[in-house]
Amino acid sequence: MPTETPRSPAPDWWQSAVIYEVYPRSFADGDGDGVGDLAGLIARLPYIASLGVEGIWMTPFQPSPQVDQGYDVTDYCGVDPLFGTMEQFDSLLSKAHSLGLRVLLDVVPNHCSSEHPLFQAALAAGPGSPERDMFHFVEGSGAGVPPNNWQSVFGGRAWSRANPDSETDKDWYLHLFSAGQPDWNWRNPAVGDYFDGVLRFWFDKGVDGLRIDVAHALFKADGLPDSPSTGGVVDGLRSNPQVSDQEDVHEVYRRWRTLAEKYEPHRLLVGEVNLEPARAARYTRADEMQQAFAFAFVKLAWDPESWAAVGNELEAARQLHGAAPTWALENHDIVRSVTRFGGGELGSVRARAAVVALLGLPGAAYLYQGQELGLPEVDVPVESRVDPMWARGGVCRDGARVPLPWTEDVVANHGFSLGAPAAEPWLPVPAGWGTNAVKRQEQDPESALNLTKAALELRRQLWKNEVFAPDDGGKWRVEAGNLLICERNEHFLVAVAMGAEPVKLPAGTVLLSAEPLAEDGWLQPNNAVWVLRG
Repeated sequence: MPTETPRSPAPDWWQSAVIYEVYPRSFADGDGDGVGDLAGLIARLPYIASLGVEGIWMTPFQPSPQVDQGYDVTDYCGVDPLFGTMEQFDSLLSKAHSLGLRVLLDVVPNHCSSEHPLFQAALAAGPGSPERDMFHFVEGSGAGVPPNNWQSVFGGRAWSRANPDSETDKDWYLHLFSAGQPDWNWRNPAVGDYFDGVLRFWFDKGVDGLRIDVAHALFKADGLPDSPSTGGVVDGLRSNPQVSDQEDVHEVYRRWRTLAEKYEPHRLLVGEVNLEPARAARYTRADEMQQAFAFAFVKLAWDPESWAAVGNELEAARQLHGAAPTWALENHDIVRSVTRFGGGELGSVRARAAVVALLGLPGAAYLYQGQELGLPEVDVPVESRVDPMWARGGVCRDGARVPLPWTEDVVANHGFSLGAPAAEPWLPVPAGWGTNAVKRQEQDPESALNLTKAALELRRQLWKNEVFAPDDGGKWRVEAGNLLICERNEHFLVAVAMGAEPVKLPAGTVLLSAEPLAEDGWLQPNNAVWVLRG
């Protein structure tokens, strides 16, 4: 491999990192109550470390009534008893660090729970009070008419009456998600001060970074005007610019970046910025967040033209603003890639190729728990669905949140529950779930799990040998036969055969292949390779 003089300074750890997303409710159940928890995660941390990732991102475990599985927070600086105790979190942080894993937490600054003490104080204080100014309380436009036409992401209007039984309290409150998730009013400086305290609390504990939920929607347009669209409110500029990508939001992240860099090592800020690449990249300018997820990429189907178009858009944004894309193909809100790429054996083969491609792209990458196992989306029975998006809008995210299978044995929920006896899991697992189990795949050298481990190990070696560098870009194109190419730099490219017929392998040495290579120098359909050139 080339070992010439480094082309750029040593990267900050997150520039080369692969982070593993943990959905605690569904990762490992330490006490046998059927719900994943901190004790289960602590017990399974060695497994995560064995993958070869650099850290974990944990979705919310803070106190919450669980209307939206923890994204409705009542105490940003606590631990919900459902998941454990603060002492257990401290133990988790210590053990993760001892294993070489960094820990990122979710922070939810757009909204809280309607049971949050500050929101309850606002309800009690009444119209026009300083307490209500922490949120968006607005008098309605008439009897039974909300202040404007904004719609909730979860379906229905984005407003609820503050006190529907009162004849004098005519206020409505804004909730871009469920009625149990009132939006903070970021135009009130007290809200910014409150969240500064939240960040300091976790950074002081030693947390390595934060993933920022709905990062682009904190500020709403002055005057809260009607939307030109009655569609969902945070799908980006195309839907409702009144609640998305307001210029004021950037000052929040400049302030947070300054705060994050008061710690050594500097803490990482990762944004959930669901915007087009050129707009999303503005959130990763040099004085704002270090990363923002490449949302234009995460939902792509198996289509080379779309991959190339989005890849080139992201590269143009990188050249304009400097930060490499942060790649992902799955998370707790997205249909799993096996199912999205065709389902069954076809989807499984394509998902393997997609993981290989993902880990070879320039920039950081995130894997969602179970992606390394090639888990498909589960069709959760209607009577067992708990996602509020299903109840209000007819879209269900539960299928990507089914508890992980650790063993083939059905006892203790396929090893998900470590305590005995084990209660039924919070979401039902389908028949045959154990065929995807960690223990089974660990023993199969050709499994999705072992392919992922091999790709992660090779990725580390390529960084170590400076084949990969922080200033790598991505030049994307589609060649004959629907062969997708991403040239990372002059020495390295990723190739994915997305057509129906074999295609000629690019010139060079194949370092990694998602499937066994044919001896004739051709790449079979639905395979992906890493190629070293020169």
